[in-house]
Amino acid sequence: MQLAAAKPPAKKSEPTIALINVVFLMLIFFLIAGTLAPPIDRDVTLVKASDLEGREPPDALVIHVDGSITFRGEAVELADALSLIGNAEEGGEAVIRLVPDRDLPAVKLVEIGNELRRAGAKRVFIVTERGLE
Repeated sequence: MQLAAAKPPAKKSEPTIALINVVFLMLIFFLIAGTLAPPIDRDVTLVKASDLEGREPPDALVIHVDGSITFRGEAVELADALSLIGNAEEGGEAVIRLVPDRDLPAVKLVEIGNELRRAGAKRVFIVTERGLE
């Protein structure tokens, strides 16, 4: 009597081909997405503004870390701020520019902006420092 040779169990194929396809498609996607923005012309030399002295715009309210407000170096109350900047209008709208201290809590800045809007300011801009290094 002869015994039939047992067949080895079938191997499960690993999904490595699918993984390779997904990684390859992601690579192609990021290569294409990274080249959508045209590069800056190589003949252009950018202006260096790191050595310039920065100062607030003359028509802006400066908000200090403690919440006090100054306008052109003079301390002012928030209620009087809109009347002081009444001449800063764009298209018939009262425009307020705020220069907040970096350490001023965001909640306080939003409160001041909302109070200015309630007082009649149509647009409130926040002037910030932007560094490109």
